[in-house]
Amino acid sequence: MTNPETMLSDIFTVSEKLYHDMSISGMTDHKKLFSYLTDLGRILTQSDRASFWKWDKASHTLWTLTATGEDTITIPDTTGLVGQALTTGSVIVTNDPYNNPYFNSAVDKKTGYVTKSILVMPVANINGEYIGAYQVINKLAGDGTYDEKEDCRKLSLAATICGLALESDVFLEESHTDKLTHLKNRMGFFHDFERIYRPIIEDPDRTLSLFICDIDKFKSVNDTYGHNVGDEVLVHVSSILHDNRPEDGDVYRWGGEEFIMIMPDADLAAAAQKAESIRAFIEGNDCVTAEHIIHHTMSFGVTVFDPKTSIEGNVSVADEKLYKAKETGRNRVIS
Repeated sequence: MTNPETMLSDIFTVSEKLYHDMSISGMTDHKKLFSYLTDLGRILTQSDRASFWKWDKASHTLWTLTATGEDTITIPDTTGLVGQALTTGSVIVTNDPYNNPYFNSAVDKKTGYVTKSILVMPVANINGEYIGAYQVINKLAGDGTYDEKEDCRKLSLAATICGLALESDVFLEESHTDKLTHLKNRMGFFHDFERIYRPIIEDPDRTLSLFICDIDKFKSVNDTYGHNVGDEVLVHVSSILHDNRPEDGDVYRWGGEEFIMIMPDADLAAAAQKAESIRAFIEGNDCVTAEHIIHHTMSFGVTVFDPKTSIEGNVSVADEKLYKAKETGRNRVIS
């Protein structure tokens, strides 16, 4: 059993690391923040392992960094003890997990880990809506069992801070996401550029390409069929772009019917080929709505990012090529 002085020292160590990374180093990854807070909960409850689960209600999934050293785990939000805690809105304690019908023993079977006791505490935002859950595993102190009242009292500090951090994370994510298409928006583009893509353009051995594209004669779709059908076309195109984005890049709704795709380590020829394959696929796949079949095409302007030019300047270069594609007949790629 950890003595109080050692526990207090461990708590201060975690808080010092958290403060340093947030205030001095400049933390850019929320995963690291949740890692620190998860470790804080583990120390407070004197547990062997801990995990903080984020509830993605849109996709009906629960996501965690992991409590086991495995890769990131994503599960349906109706499964496991975490799912049960969020469904019922109540704390769950089990000191005999293998006989609990909600316990998922798959990770234990895979890793050989033996789970003896679990405490799950749902976490809410400031509106009282559950947004995640804290889970601690295998009590190290006493007889190895969790006491719902006492251990929840200890865990509440870390759970409250985690809830506030998660609410901030969700707010940031929503502000970077287009509500119609669920692609990242222009704000998300600039955020990702500084965090992900700038190191690429600063590396002389790497290349970054992009294209900007838009739906040809999209105004006529809205004028002819109405804005609801126009929205369905936007969602249809967005889905195609999303499914064809590079693994290490992404696609963004730039505004209206315009989209931008970022392609790391692709030269101009490769980027143009990617744009051409998407152009041809969109031309051959009409948007089918409840009442209409909408044939549509797209035009593309492709460029390689010039590190000596601003982000806006590079987008402008691609936009000029897009304009040329529109002026010379539409449904084409100009690079």
